[in-house]
Amino acid sequence: MRNESLNSDSIKGLETVEDLNGLFEKTKYIADSQIAMAVFLALKLRKPLLVEGDPGCGKTEIAKVLSEGLGTRLIRLQCYEGLDANSTIYEWDYMRQLIHIKIEEEKKSPDELEQEIFSERFLLKRALLDTVLDEGKLPPVLLIDEIDRADEEFEGFLLELLAEFQVTVPELGTFKAKHRPIIIITSNHTRELGDGLRRRCLYLNISYPSFEKELAIVKLKVPGVEEKLAEDVVSAVEKIRSAEDVFRKPGTSETLDWAAALQVLEQSRLTPQVAKETLSCILKYSDEISAFTEERLKSILAETRS
Repeated sequence: MRNESLNSDSIKGLETVEDLNGLFEKTKYIADSQIAMAVFLALKLRKPLLVEGDPGCGKTEIAKVLSEGLGTRLIRLQCYEGLDANSTIYEWDYMRQLIHIKIEEEKKSPDELEQEIFSERFLLKRALLDTVLDEGKLPPVLLIDEIDRADEEFEGFLLELLAEFQVTVPELGTFKAKHRPIIIITSNHTRELGDGLRRRCLYLNISYPSFEKELAIVKLKVPGVEEKLAEDVVSAVEKIRSAEDVFRKPGTSETLDWAAALQVLEQSRLTPQVAKETLSCILKYSDEISAFTEERLKSILAETRS
């Protein structure tokens, strides 16, 4: 069992918000002042950051660019219904335990065998324990992605980590992090999260980007894209997002897919016909795609260019 004090040193090179903006620029992430301030304070105060917002708005990307920009590990825990402690903290390597018992049962007493098989040697580290036991020089980035997909009970498993930066294995005791990890928790707001989790985190809400911001993202992430084509795509996505018959709103990642696909097709502008043929880049349900006829898309494109 390890129980070391947390390293309280701040992350070198990130002394100001401007330093963080430089990191974002280096990793090609366009952050507005609200995002930059929330992430900066989470890093300086060494608190988890809860990021809520619509799917595809760049929540997960925050953890990725921090990991890349800082040169540290990214440990990702993808949440789903039924997630529990065994899936996220640890499991025992039962097969190796059984083999060890078979080999040693004639040489050692049951008590000695029990002590041996319930040791770190036979422990399978899952995301949360892996984060706490990380031996890197810099703290790892732990991404707990789409926590709203997990059951409410799962939030209770997280509170010890979020408050004390430690996890407990009943057979071995408590493991405390050597470096306080950078924790980013994302939620698509499909259910209300508990107060216990919210109180332990700083908070950031991200919505779909403005036209100007999304256009800048497209031009940055799709090198060489025609200016007018980028404007057509971003404007069309903005109109389609606002349509009442679109249930799953396309995120920025879909906007990028559409722009890249049109670039591959060597298009310089978005036409109604090509828009209809490539609409599956941003819409993922057949009834939604069917609702956008070529005539309707012609009207949308005419509005965006007026």
